[in-house]
This record gives sequence, structure tokens and C-alpha cells, in this order.
Amino acid sequence: EVQLVESGGGVVQAGGSLRLSCATSGFTFDDYAIGWFRQAPGKEREVVSCISTNDGTTYYSDSALDRFTISSDNAKKTVYLQMNSLKPEDTAVYYCAATPGPLGVFNHYNYWGQGTQVTVSS
Repeated sequence: EVQLVESGGGVVQAGGSLRLSCATSGFTFDDYAIGWFRQAPGKEREVVSCISTNDGTTYYSDSALDRFTISSDNAKKTVYLQMNSLKPEDTAVYYCAATPGPLGVFNHYNYWGQGTQVTVSS
């Protein structure tokens, strides 16, 4: 059974940091790209950052670039998202997802976690 389990969300003040974790099981980790997506109330889900666990290639959205860092621990089959300099507009439910395809084809992420809430207060 494929599982992706997010953790690390919480409430933080603007300018603070959080590290999200996505623990995976049930599929060949090295054959997949893992992405972080988020959805704020009343808004569409958007991609935040992705990583190819095979070669370490990464992608960052404009909002994440220079503030967030995605990394992968292949031995633990876990992907992390270090979020620094958080802003109130980063408030959302953050989901991790997996795809066997290229990391940049965002509508091909077919395995999803349950999400973790991130709230940034001003």
C-alpha cells in the first residue's frame, strides 16, 4: 500500500521557520519524484517545490525560491521542505505527492498524503 505521511506543520510567526517531512512507503522511492503542494482557503492548489529522488533535480515556484529548500533522504524514503522567512500568505494546507514521471508535470502526481496545516501569523 502506497503511503505518504506529512508532518511538521504548525503555527509560526511571520519571519519564522518550519521543516515539513514527507515519509513514504509502498513504492520504489528512487523511481519517483516527490513534490510539495499547498492549498489555501478559497484558492486552487499550487505547486511549491519538487525533487527527483533519483538525481536530486529540484524545482521551486517563484514564491518558494530563495526561502524554501527541498531535500531527500533516500535511505529514510523521506523528503523534507525547509521553509524560512515565512509570510502570512504561506498559510495553507501542505501536501506531499509522488509521481513516477518527470517532476515538472504537475498533473501527473498520483499519490498524495493527507496534508499538514501551516499557519503563519502576522
